[in-house]
Amino acid sequence: MHIPAPQPSTSATAALGATSEYLSFRLGPVEYGIDILKVQEIRSYAKPTHIANAPDEWLGVINLRGVIVPIIDLRLKLHCATAAYTATTVVVVLNLEHQVIGVVVDAVSDVVQLEPACVQPAPTLHPDADVNAITGLANLGERMLVLLDTEALLGKPATSAAAVH
Repeated sequence: MHIPAPQPSTSATAALGATSEYLSFRLGPVEYGIDILKVQEIRSYAKPTHIANAPDEWLGVINLRGVIVPIIDLRLKLHCATAAYTATTVVVVLNLEHQVIGVVVDAVSDVVQLEPACVQPAPTLHPDADVNAITGLANLGERMLVLLDTEALLGKPATSAAAVH
């Protein structure tokens, strides 16, 4: 059964996994997508408490209703050019398998539904390039969405967090 994207999924297609929903966001001119089921909440950016000797991409931590949440600047994690924190800068709080992490992004766009046929594999750029965190690329008309695997991308900071404490 072919369902054009983006359209609201029915319970039957959702049960079959025909479409997946992604939160799209921007880092500079590039638009990314992450599995909406990993998103706990979206918060306006507030400067976190700095932690000494933390990795460069760690901005610090926040207290989110009694839970200490590390805040990572996704631009630094993905080696993007640094951008200024503006009124559209937000923190996307992700509920990963073993921890909660906040990632700073330039702006949140929308939630998009993608069927598997819309997603193309990530190209191999260089033999040494680590593309494990990129699950694919999706064309949405004039937009291209880089789909990220948050567990693969942010799994390493959990180990780093133990080293910091």
